[in-house]
Amino acid sequence: MAQSSDKHAAVLLQFTDTHLHAALDGHMHGVTTQQTFDAALNHAREDSRWPPDAIVVTGDIVQDESRVGYQRFREAFQDFGLPVFCIPGNHDDPKLMAELLMSPPFQLCGNAKLGDWRLLLLSTFDKGKDGGVIGLDRLAKMEEALSKYSQEHVLICMHHQPLDMGSAWLDGVGLRDAQEFLEVIDRHSHVRGVLWGHVHQASDRERKNVRFLSTPSTCFQFLPDTDTAAIDTRSPGLRWLALESDGKITTEVEWVD
Repeated sequence: MAQSSDKHAAVLLQFTDTHLHAALDGHMHGVTTQQTFDAALNHAREDSRWPPDAIVVTGDIVQDESRVGYQRFREAFQDFGLPVFCIPGNHDDPKLMAELLMSPPFQLCGNAKLGDWRLLLLSTFDKGKDGGVIGLDRLAKMEEALSKYSQEHVLICMHHQPLDMGSAWLDGVGLRDAQEFLEVIDRHSHVRGVLWGHVHQASDRERKNVRFLSTPSTCFQFLPDTDTAAIDTRSPGLRWLALESDGKITTEVEWVD
């Protein structure tokens, strides 16, 4: 369970890959994405950990790049009074996100303080590509931020996976400059975790004392360990994280019936 014994832990709730459409009945792979998103949000609101200290949404918020999709997403969260940190995925429109998701309680990319932690909200968006890239400029800004916040525990949140998932097709649309990204975080021992979406499946690994976490989509999931794309039978998912004052991450994926 992600219910930490640390009373000073910051509670973070992650949603990812909501794939909303302009049409309320927009669907993908047999699910109506607005319905599954609503179900995931309602599931979280019934949890004893609600309200979290913040919500992070790691990309592919809207599938069809529609203004209406982002407006409906904004309306779902804006009355909770909680910070909502957003990152673009490969299906998103960063310009619309900047227009609609940059006024409180929303924040697009950048960084944010949460308890004893610093969240780095890293864009891996590469226009017209399913895979992602950080690029030299954003890598330099990331390194600058890691140096600036060297006294804080850091969680990096992004869309594309920086580690291979073991599926040839999925790793072909991962983070193209993953090696450069890993080399940067290897130089900063206060990075405690890396959190992403995109892969529509849960994973939890450790590399050089850093926790690497992927989170299921709020709609459909991809079957793990497959050479070609296949849809899993698992239900929508979300992730709770407790960011503890000593740098530990306690976390749990929840599946929504």
